[in-house]
Amino acid sequence: MSDIVIVGAGIHPFGRTDGRTGLEQGVFAIREALADAGLEWSDMEFAFGGSSAAGSADAVLPRLGLTGIPFINVNNGCATGGSALLSGYSAIKSGEFDIGVVVGFDKHPRGAFNADPEASGLPRWYGETGMMLTTQFFANKITRYMALHGISQRTLGLVAEKAFDNAVHAPHAWRRSPVDLDTILNAPMVSDPLTKFMFCSPAEGGAALIIASERKARELGLTGPKVRGAAIRTRPVGSFEVFAPALEIERGKSAVELASAAAWEMAGVGPDDVDVAQLQDTESGAEIMHMAENGFCKDGEQERLIAEGATRLGGRMPVNTDGGCLACGEPIGASGLRQVYENVQQLRDRANGRQVEGARIAYSQVYGAPGLSGCVVLER
Repeated sequence: MSDIVIVGAGIHPFGRTDGRTGLEQGVFAIREALADAGLEWSDMEFAFGGSSAAGSADAVLPRLGLTGIPFINVNNGCATGGSALLSGYSAIKSGEFDIGVVVGFDKHPRGAFNADPEASGLPRWYGETGMMLTTQFFANKITRYMALHGISQRTLGLVAEKAFDNAVHAPHAWRRSPVDLDTILNAPMVSDPLTKFMFCSPAEGGAALIIASERKARELGLTGPKVRGAAIRTRPVGSFEVFAPALEIERGKSAVELASAAAWEMAGVGPDDVDVAQLQDTESGAEIMHMAENGFCKDGEQERLIAEGATRLGGRMPVNTDGGCLACGEPIGASGLRQVYENVQQLRDRANGRQVEGARIAYSQVYGAPGLSGCVVLER
């Protein structure tokens, strides 16, 4: 079976772009990806795409060309972009198609996400009591994790400090100014123990990838990172996920653990083989917990690893080299594809100022409500 190759990658800068709709940002990203590959929209055989707040993704068609292309809209929370990529990957693996585009974009209003409990199968009172507010859930989850595994608030601050330092060198990032540790730790508290610099913000942006079978890529004279593994899993019984109505006594694995295990098995590599990783960091605590859930360390080891700078550029396991969600913000439809875009830049030696030298294996993991995760393994 032919390998899948990412032959083009494009992005619209994340943040706030007045005067440009989310849809226009998605079109921009697709055109950037096509230009990167030296291809035309008419060369695309399929498309998968998603948006949460900026309309239907297939509304890009009149702007790009009505070619009759099959376009499937994808909606899977914050894992929408990762789900679009998995869909395109599967479409090519099936032998039905040889080349296509996956895209995600969004334009969220300012302020926290205002989730509807009934849309997630929960009673309305669950939202009326404030439990749908994700800032509170994430704060409660990391507080419990810190108590169980000896993680300090200083470590939460170091994660955020790293994010803003890395983003200085990422043209697509939103917040590109360093923020020192004292400022982060002493900033206004949002939900204890997380200050305002420890949370990402709903944002705007778009990201797109052109993916092709290895045979088609050779035919076109194109190269790019191979998709060695791609997997999405939902929460099993006993997991503790966002919007969970309770924490069960008998604990099960998380959606992240299931997805990462599937991706590692598919790729035939493990965490020790990875040179650069993009992990979901909705807030500082998420990056810390996801380090363990994806297999990069054991619970509690993050305190030492982060203090030693292991996850920084130049460390032995660089994480979120473009600043992650903390610095880029999170447009739901685009977030997972932004991670893969960053890994593509790393594997093509295009990540100026934030390049992980000699990167050969890259990993990304995105998390979405109400408890699903998508993981992708790329190889140079």
